[in-house]
Amino acid sequence: MLDSLFNRLEEVFPEIVEFRRDLHMYPELSHTEVNTPKKVAEYLTSLGIDVKTEVGGRGVVGTLKGGKPGKTVALRADFDALPIQEETDLEFKSRVPGVMHACGHDIHTAGLLGVAKVLSEVRDEIPGNIVFIHQFAEEVIPGGAKFMVEDGCLDGVDVVYGAHVSSANPLGQINLKEGEAMACGDTFEIKISGKGGHAASPHLGVDPLVVGSQILLNLQPIVSRQVNPVKPAVVTVATFQGGDSFNVIPDTARLAGTVRTFDADVRDLIEASIEQIATSTANALGAKIEYNYVRGYPAVVNDPAETKRVERIATKLFGEEKIKHISKQMGMEDFAYYLLEKPGTFFWVGGKVEDESKVFPHHHPRFDVDEKSMLYIGRLFLATVFDYLNE
Repeated sequence: MLDSLFNRLEEVFPEIVEFRRDLHMYPELSHTEVNTPKKVAEYLTSLGIDVKTEVGGRGVVGTLKGGKPGKTVALRADFDALPIQEETDLEFKSRVPGVMHACGHDIHTAGLLGVAKVLSEVRDEIPGNIVFIHQFAEEVIPGGAKFMVEDGCLDGVDVVYGAHVSSANPLGQINLKEGEAMACGDTFEIKISGKGGHAASPHLGVDPLVVGSQILLNLQPIVSRQVNPVKPAVVTVATFQGGDSFNVIPDTARLAGTVRTFDADVRDLIEASIEQIATSTANALGAKIEYNYVRGYPAVVNDPAETKRVERIATKLFGEEKIKHISKQMGMEDFAYYLLEKPGTFFWVGGKVEDESKVFPHHHPRFDVDEKSMLYIGRLFLATVFDYLNE
């Protein structure tokens, strides 16, 4: 049966490419998605799949009921874009100024719709149900997954799988990681209040830029000297703002950044240490701070059994040479919220383009991937669904 499904996926490939390119031309930012979920819902409805819209806010959930009783598998794709001006030479490049699909979410969405179409045509032979989760706002904390889970998108689901295309890995390579796979992702902001004045008379004020510089440097030993070196952690200040004139010391400055961890105790330690260091540094230099720490996505922890299942299936489909076991990474993904509720696994599928000069990382204005990655994602989803339901 799988061979016929794979052949059918090949036949509908031009259709899902067309859908993907439409999404790519008209991207929508996190929490502002209007037309994208509408298109997704209309497509699923046209397949005779039960559809719920506005799940958790802007999410779309389609449920395909099989002709035979059985368990329920959920498959997830995200559909939000990024605030980036596209710089590719693609014919279907973004038509929306300052917004582009620079992470492959258009690939995920169209690829999952292709899977939905193929499965909808054999629903009578499916021993169970399949839930298609089309998620909004993966790119922005707190993420759409949290709200979709709270709104019941996993009700009745037994297992959940997710895939992410990778522009850096060869086409069709499957990257897997059992257990801890992606880090918790938090954000912090430090607002510094000093006393501005003339740049020629710094002794009459309190320079928030100097204070901010000291805070930035003083944060570095948190990871190198406070955190157990066998426990991964990242503290990065990515924003330092203050002043707009060469001869004026500003009244305020602002630092902002991110914290990545796996261990709960390390997470607590870093949150408290940033505040303590920022406060004491500012006090020593005569300034004051406002500190805001926001806890973002939990860690992605893949179920070992389900990860082994995907590995076994992928090896059979694509060959052992296509399988790569990777180390845990400090990037974050709100797929973690689904895994807090249900067993499952999140894996990566290579989509590197043939022309090396056009290979760029995710979130880059010249990002692009091979659309044939949707076939690899689709085959692996299809085979995994039937393996699980027939178990």
